[in-house]
Amino acid sequence: MNFKRRYGGGEPGFQIAPMVDLMFQLLLFFMVAAVYAHLETKMGITVPTADSGLRGARQPGEIIINLDDKGIIFVNNVQMTLERLGVLLAQVAKTYQEQPVIIRADAITHHEDVIAVLDICRKADIWNVAFATLPPKDTK
Repeated sequence: MNFKRRYGGGEPGFQIAPMVDLMFQLLLFFMVAAVYAHLETKMGITVPTADSGLRGARQPGEIIINLDDKGIIFVNNVQMTLERLGVLLAQVAKTYQEQPVIIRADAITHHEDVIAVLDICRKADIWNVAFATLPPKDTK
């Protein structure tokens, strides 16, 4: 049998469908990430004020650790123990080097609870840690 090709053996053209799929996946990812970031700020935690705080841009994939006034730890609105947080951070640190972490501690959280979370970050080999603060209100 002698089969002949109908089309020439030229180079395949640029396929737009995979690019559209990729763009929809990225859009979905950033929409979900924005919703979680918004939920993190609605937990009723009042962060302290600081004059010297730098306003940094949000980094993709950053982990926000919330500490309420009783020292209870929340990550993605899920309550965690120190041990569970340590396991989570160790898994993340193995996968992502330079993993950014933001600690949002309530202004009246005990210093001991904040140090315990910092110690867990250090044990998990996470060094890119920042504290969430607000600029002071003008009293003029």
